[in-house]
Amino acid sequence: MKPSAPRTPTVSQLRAFAAVAEHRHFREAAAAIGTSQSALSGAVAALEESLGAQLVERTTRRVVITPLGERIAGHSRRVLSALHALTEEAEAARRPFTGPLHLGVIPTVAPYLLPTVLRLVRDAYPDLELHVHEERTPSLLNGLADGRLDLLLLALPAGGALPVAEVPLFDEDFVLVVPPEHALAGRADVPRDALLDLDVLLLEEGHCLRDQALDICREVGAEPAGGSTRAAGLSTLVQLVAGGLGVTLLPATALDVEAGRTDRLAAVRFARPAPGRRIGLAHRPGSARTNEYGRFAAALREALRGLPVRLAA
Repeated sequence: MKPSAPRTPTVSQLRAFAAVAEHRHFREAAAAIGTSQSALSGAVAALEESLGAQLVERTTRRVVITPLGERIAGHSRRVLSALHALTEEAEAARRPFTGPLHLGVIPTVAPYLLPTVLRLVRDAYPDLELHVHEERTPSLLNGLADGRLDLLLLALPAGGALPVAEVPLFDEDFVLVVPPEHALAGRADVPRDALLDLDVLLLEEGHCLRDQALDICREVGAEPAGGSTRAAGLSTLVQLVAGGLGVTLLPATALDVEAGRTDRLAAVRFARPAPGRRIGLAHRPGSARTNEYGRFAAALREALRGLPVRLAA
Protein backbone atom coordinates (compact mmCIF):
# COMPACT_ATOMS: atom_id res chain seq x y z
CA MET A 1 0.00 0.00 0.00
CA LYS A 2 1.45 3.35 -1.04
CA PRO A 3 1.85 6.03 1.63
CA SER A 4 -0.65 8.88 1.24
CA ALA A 5 0.59 12.00 -0.54
CA PRO A 6 1.36 15.04 1.63
CA ARG A 7 -1.60 17.36 2.14
CA THR A 8 -1.34 21.13 1.75
CA PRO A 9 -0.69 22.70 5.16
CA THR A 10 -3.02 25.37 6.52
CA VAL A 11 -1.91 28.89 7.37
CA SER A 12 -2.55 28.30 11.08
CA GLN A 13 -0.32 25.21 11.00
CA LEU A 14 2.51 27.11 9.32
CA ARG A 15 2.15 30.03 11.74
CA ALA A 16 2.26 27.66 14.74
CA PHE A 17 5.31 25.79 13.49
CA ALA A 18 7.18 28.98 12.55
CA ALA A 19 6.62 30.24 16.11
CA VAL A 20 7.92 27.00 17.63
CA ALA A 21 10.95 27.07 15.34
CA GLU A 22 11.70 30.65 16.42
CA HIS A 23 11.16 30.30 20.18
CA ARG A 24 12.15 26.62 20.67
CA HIS A 25 9.52 26.54 23.42
CA PHE A 26 5.83 25.67 23.09
CA ARG A 27 4.55 27.98 25.82
CA GLU A 28 6.54 30.98 24.56
CA ALA A 29 5.54 30.26 20.96
CA ALA A 30 1.87 30.06 21.92
CA ALA A 31 2.07 33.38 23.75
CA ALA A 32 3.82 35.00 20.77
CA ILE A 33 0.98 34.19 18.35
CA GLY A 34 -1.84 34.59 20.87
CA THR A 35 -3.09 31.01 21.12
CA SER A 36 -3.20 28.27 23.74
CA GLN A 37 -0.33 25.84 24.15
CA SER A 38 -2.62 22.88 23.42
CA ALA A 39 -3.93 24.48 20.23
CA LEU A 40 -0.40 25.25 19.07
CA SER A 41 0.81 21.72 19.84
CA GLY A 42 -2.16 20.31 17.93
CA ALA A 43 -1.45 22.52 14.92
CA VAL A 44 2.21 21.41 14.80
CA ALA A 45 1.18 17.75 15.11
CA ALA A 46 -1.37 18.24 12.31
CA LEU A 47 1.33 19.79 10.11
CA GLU A 48 3.60 16.80 10.72
CA GLU A 49 0.73 14.47 9.82
CA SER A 50 -0.08 16.49 6.69
CA LEU A 51 3.53 16.31 5.50
CA GLY A 52 4.13 12.75 6.71
CA ALA A 53 7.36 13.78 8.45
CA GLN A 54 8.66 14.61 11.91
CA LEU A 55 9.55 18.26 12.28
CA VAL A 56 9.99 18.54 16.05
CA GLU A 57 11.66 16.33 18.65
CA ARG A 58 9.76 16.76 21.90
CA THR A 59 11.61 16.16 25.17
CA THR A 60 10.79 17.07 28.75
CA ARG A 61 13.39 19.85 28.78
CA ARG A 62 13.56 21.40 25.36
CA VAL A 63 12.27 21.47 21.80
CA VAL A 64 14.60 20.34 19.02
CA ILE A 65 13.80 21.09 15.38
CA THR A 66 14.78 18.28 13.04
CA PRO A 67 16.96 19.03 9.99
CA LEU A 68 13.88 18.75 7.75
CA GLY A 69 12.00 20.93 10.22
CA GLU A 70 14.60 23.69 9.85
CA ARG A 71 14.06 23.71 6.09
CA ILE A 72 10.27 23.63 6.48
CA ALA A 73 10.53 26.54 8.96
CA GLY A 74 12.27 28.62 6.30
CA HIS A 75 9.53 27.83 3.78
CA SER A 76 6.88 28.61 6.40
CA ARG A 77 8.33 32.06 7.07
CA ARG A 78 8.42 32.87 3.37
CA VAL A 79 4.83 31.73 2.84
CA LEU A 80 3.59 33.72 5.84
CA SER A 81 5.50 36.78 4.68
CA ALA A 82 3.93 36.51 1.20
CA LEU A 83 0.44 36.17 2.67
CA HIS A 84 1.03 39.18 4.90
CA ALA A 85 2.23 41.19 1.89
CA LEU A 86 -0.97 40.23 0.03
CA THR A 87 -3.28 41.55 2.78
CA GLU A 88 -1.01 44.55 3.34
CA GLU A 89 -1.24 45.49 -0.34
CA ALA A 90 -5.03 45.42 -0.26
CA GLU A 91 -5.20 47.42 2.98
CA ALA A 92 -2.74 50.05 1.77
CA ALA A 93 -4.67 50.51 -1.46
CA ARG A 94 -7.93 50.90 0.42
CA ARG A 95 -6.86 53.77 2.69
CA PRO A 96 -3.46 54.81 4.12
CA PHE A 97 -2.81 55.04 7.85
CA THR A 98 -5.73 52.78 8.73
CA GLY A 99 -6.01 49.25 10.07
CA PRO A 100 -3.46 47.38 12.18
CA LEU A 101 0.22 48.27 12.33
CA HIS A 102 2.51 46.03 14.37
CA LEU A 103 5.48 48.12 15.51
CA GLY A 104 8.53 46.40 17.02
CA VAL A 105 10.78 48.44 19.33
CA ILE A 106 14.08 47.54 21.02
CA PRO A 107 14.16 47.83 24.86
CA THR A 108 16.82 50.57 24.87
CA VAL A 109 14.54 52.80 22.80
CA ALA A 110 11.01 51.91 23.91
CA PRO A 111 10.78 53.76 27.28
CA TYR A 112 12.25 56.98 25.87
CA LEU A 113 10.63 57.32 22.43
CA LEU A 114 7.30 55.52 22.78
CA PRO A 115 5.56 58.45 24.52
CA THR A 116 6.31 60.58 21.44
CA VAL A 117 5.33 57.81 19.01
CA LEU A 118 2.04 57.11 20.79
CA ARG A 119 1.15 60.79 20.98
CA LEU A 120 1.88 61.21 17.26
CA VAL A 121 -0.30 58.23 16.33
CA ARG A 122 -3.13 59.40 18.58
CA ASP A 123 -3.11 62.96 17.23
CA ALA A 124 -2.21 62.49 13.55
CA TYR A 125 -3.37 58.96 12.70
CA PRO A 126 -6.47 58.20 14.80
CA ASP A 127 -7.61 55.41 12.47
CA LEU A 128 -4.32 53.53 12.76
CA GLU A 129 -4.59 50.50 15.03
CA LEU A 130 -1.13 50.42 16.59
CA HIS A 131 0.24 47.30 18.31
CA VAL A 132 3.61 47.65 20.08
CA HIS A 133 6.04 44.76 20.57
CA GLU A 134 9.13 45.35 22.72
CA GLU A 135 11.77 42.77 21.78
CA ARG A 136 15.49 42.52 21.13
CA THR A 137 16.81 43.09 17.63
CA PRO A 138 17.15 39.45 16.46
CA SER A 139 13.55 38.67 17.47
CA LEU A 140 12.30 41.85 15.79
CA LEU A 141 14.06 41.01 12.53
CA ASN A 142 12.61 37.49 12.56
CA GLY A 143 9.16 38.95 13.19
CA LEU A 144 9.58 41.34 10.28
CA ALA A 145 10.72 38.56 7.97
CA ASP A 146 7.79 36.25 8.76
CA GLY A 147 5.16 39.00 8.65
CA ARG A 148 4.41 39.09 12.37
CA LEU A 149 5.70 42.68 12.53
CA ASP A 150 5.27 45.49 10.00
CA LEU A 151 7.68 48.21 11.10
CA LEU A 152 10.67 48.33 13.47
CA LEU A 153 12.11 51.15 15.57
CA LEU A 154 15.70 50.20 16.35
CA ALA A 155 19.40 51.00 16.03
CA LEU A 156 20.78 51.11 12.47
CA PRO A 157 22.20 49.32 10.63
CA ALA A 158 19.76 46.60 11.65
CA GLY A 159 21.89 43.68 10.47
CA GLY A 160 20.29 40.25 10.16
CA ALA A 161 20.37 37.64 7.43
CA LEU A 162 17.57 39.11 5.31
CA PRO A 163 17.56 42.55 3.67
CA VAL A 164 15.47 45.33 5.21
CA ALA A 165 14.67 48.86 4.06
CA GLU A 166 16.02 51.39 6.56
CA VAL A 167 14.78 54.94 7.19
CA PRO A 168 17.11 56.95 9.50
CA LEU A 169 15.45 59.16 12.12
CA PHE A 170 18.28 60.63 14.19
CA ASP A 171 21.77 60.23 15.62
CA GLU A 172 22.43 60.52 19.34
CA ASP A 173 25.54 60.60 21.51
CA PHE A 174 26.47 58.17 24.22
CA VAL A 175 26.95 59.68 27.67
CA LEU A 176 29.21 58.18 30.31
CA VAL A 177 27.38 57.74 33.62
CA VAL A 178 29.45 57.62 36.83
CA PRO A 179 28.88 58.01 40.59
CA PRO A 180 28.78 61.70 41.63
CA GLU A 181 32.08 61.54 43.51
CA HIS A 182 33.93 60.15 40.47
CA ALA A 183 36.87 62.24 39.20
CA LEU A 184 35.24 62.63 35.77
CA ALA A 185 31.79 63.64 37.07
CA GLY A 186 30.39 66.67 35.26
CA ARG A 187 33.13 66.98 32.63
CA ALA A 188 32.17 67.66 29.02
CA ASP A 189 35.44 67.08 27.15
CA VAL A 190 36.52 63.56 28.07
CA PRO A 191 38.44 61.64 25.37
CA ARG A 192 37.31 58.14 24.48
CA ASP A 193 40.54 56.61 25.78
CA ALA A 194 39.44 57.55 29.31
CA LEU A 195 37.55 54.24 29.12
CA LEU A 196 40.90 52.47 29.44
CA ASP A 197 40.96 53.18 33.16
CA LEU A 198 37.28 52.46 33.89
CA ASP A 199 35.17 49.41 34.74
CA VAL A 200 32.46 49.68 32.09
CA LEU A 201 29.31 47.74 32.94
CA LEU A 202 27.28 46.24 30.08
CA LEU A 203 23.81 44.93 29.34
CA GLU A 204 23.45 41.18 28.99
CA GLU A 205 23.99 39.48 25.64
CA GLY A 206 21.33 39.98 22.99
CA HIS A 207 21.06 43.77 23.33
CA CYS A 208 22.43 45.77 20.41
CA LEU A 209 23.48 48.49 22.88
CA ARG A 210 25.83 45.97 24.50
CA ASP A 211 27.48 45.35 21.13
CA GLN A 212 27.78 49.08 20.48
CA ALA A 213 29.38 49.67 23.90
CA LEU A 214 31.80 46.80 23.26
CA ASP A 215 32.76 48.32 19.91
CA ILE A 216 33.54 51.67 21.56
CA CYS A 217 35.67 49.96 24.21
CA ARG A 218 37.54 47.94 21.58
CA GLU A 219 38.28 51.06 19.54
CA VAL A 220 40.48 52.36 22.37
CA GLY A 221 41.68 48.98 23.62
CA ALA A 222 39.60 49.05 26.81
CA GLU A 223 38.28 45.92 28.49
CA PRO A 224 34.75 46.06 29.95
CA ALA A 225 34.27 45.13 33.61
CA GLY A 226 34.87 41.46 34.20
CA GLY A 227 32.93 39.09 36.41
CA SER A 228 29.32 38.02 36.10
CA THR A 229 27.66 41.41 36.64
CA ARG A 230 25.21 42.00 33.80
CA ALA A 231 21.92 43.87 33.55
CA ALA A 232 18.80 43.01 31.59
CA GLY A 233 17.82 46.68 31.18
CA LEU A 234 19.17 50.20 31.44
CA SER A 235 17.30 50.90 34.70
CA THR A 236 19.18 48.09 36.43
CA LEU A 237 22.44 49.13 34.80
CA VAL A 238 22.34 52.65 36.23
CA GLN A 239 21.44 51.30 39.67
CA LEU A 240 24.62 49.22 39.54
CA VAL A 241 26.56 52.40 38.76
CA ALA A 242 24.81 54.24 41.60
CA GLY A 243 25.86 51.38 43.88
CA GLY A 244 29.51 51.86 42.99
CA LEU A 245 30.05 48.76 40.87
CA GLY A 246 31.41 50.65 37.85
CA VAL A 247 30.38 53.09 35.12
CA THR A 248 28.27 52.66 31.99
CA LEU A 249 27.31 54.20 28.66
CA LEU A 250 23.79 55.55 28.13
CA PRO A 251 22.22 56.91 24.95
CA ALA A 252 21.42 60.61 25.36
CA THR A 253 17.66 60.01 25.01
CA ALA A 254 17.76 57.77 28.10
CA LEU A 255 19.78 60.07 30.34
CA ASP A 256 17.05 62.25 31.87
CA VAL A 257 14.75 59.31 32.57
CA GLU A 258 17.37 57.01 34.05
CA ALA A 259 19.45 59.60 35.91
CA GLY A 260 16.26 61.01 37.38
CA ARG A 261 15.68 57.80 39.33
CA THR A 262 18.50 58.49 41.79
CA ASP A 263 20.81 61.29 42.97
CA ARG A 264 23.76 58.90 42.90
CA LEU A 265 24.59 59.46 39.21
CA ALA A 266 26.55 62.08 37.28
CA ALA A 267 26.90 62.51 33.52
CA VAL A 268 30.17 62.79 31.63
CA ARG A 269 30.24 64.09 28.04
CA PHE A 270 32.79 62.90 25.51
CA ALA A 271 34.90 65.26 23.43
CA ARG A 272 33.79 65.66 19.81
CA PRO A 273 33.20 63.56 17.87
CA ALA A 274 31.38 61.67 20.63
CA PRO A 275 30.55 57.99 20.18
CA GLY A 276 26.89 57.36 19.49
CA ARG A 277 24.29 55.43 17.59
CA ARG A 278 21.75 55.97 14.79
CA ILE A 279 18.07 55.22 15.39
CA GLY A 280 15.61 54.64 12.59
CA LEU A 281 12.77 52.62 11.14
CA ALA A 282 13.06 49.36 9.21
CA HIS A 283 10.52 47.55 7.08
CA ARG A 284 10.38 44.87 4.42
CA PRO A 285 11.75 46.04 1.05
CA GLY A 286 8.98 46.64 -1.44
CA SER A 287 6.26 46.77 1.22
CA ALA A 288 2.94 48.08 -0.03
CA ARG A 289 3.08 50.61 2.83
CA THR A 290 6.52 52.00 1.95
CA ASN A 291 5.13 55.46 1.17
CA GLU A 292 3.21 55.46 4.45
CA TYR A 293 6.34 54.55 6.37
CA GLY A 294 8.26 57.38 4.73
CA ARG A 295 5.58 59.90 5.67
CA PHE A 296 5.39 58.48 9.18
CA ALA A 297 9.17 58.82 9.55
CA ALA A 298 9.04 62.47 8.46
CA ALA A 299 6.28 63.23 10.98
CA LEU A 300 8.13 61.38 13.72
CA ARG A 301 11.33 63.34 13.10
CA GLU A 302 9.41 66.57 13.61
CA ALA A 303 7.86 65.21 16.79
CA LEU A 304 11.32 64.33 18.15
CA ARG A 305 12.79 67.82 17.78
CA GLY A 306 12.74 68.45 21.51
CA LEU A 307 15.03 65.52 22.30
CA PRO A 308 18.86 65.72 22.57
CA VAL A 309 19.42 64.24 19.11
CA ARG A 310 20.59 65.24 15.61
CA LEU A 311 17.75 64.63 13.19
CA ALA A 312 18.50 62.80 9.94
CA ALA A 313 17.93 64.68 6.71
